[in-house]
Amino acid sequence: MADSERLSAPGCWAACTNFSRTRKGFVLLAEIVVCLVILICFSAATSGFSFLSVIEMIFAAVFFVIYMCDLHTKIQIINWPWSDFFRTLIAAILYLITSILVLVEGGHSSKIAAGVLGLLAACLFGYDAYITFPLRQQRHTAAPTDPADGPV
Repeated sequence: MADSERLSAPGCWAACTNFSRTRKGFVLLAEIVVCLVILICFSAATSGFSFLSVIEMIFAAVFFVIYMCDLHTKIQIINWPWSDFFRTLIAAILYLITSILVLVEGGHSSKIAAGVLGLLAACLFGYDAYITFPLRQQRHTAAPTDPADGPV
């Protein structure tokens, strides 16, 4: 059993590093890091807004693991592109609203830093929503035309 664990660990690490080099993997890692930094800033100032950062960090980590382990191709019951799109769209909207509220309140410097980083997170989640929009990824092909079907 120890041999199988030892052999599976490099494969898992390779899958993680390979996925983190892709555009989607890099964006998900950036989302996790930004959410963690915002959580630290909110925790230093007030804990009222930290729930959003915790939830979005957990969701980003879950989607990172799902895409890294290629589970989105194995679990067909869930439409993963639409789930990821709605996750990122809702996160972008919530971070935008929360950041504007925090910046309007003002106060402690860590609260202002969290508000500015929240605007950055809103842009990052918005970009992720843009690149994962399922209808944008579908390629349309031209309809076949037959010269015999044309006007006579």
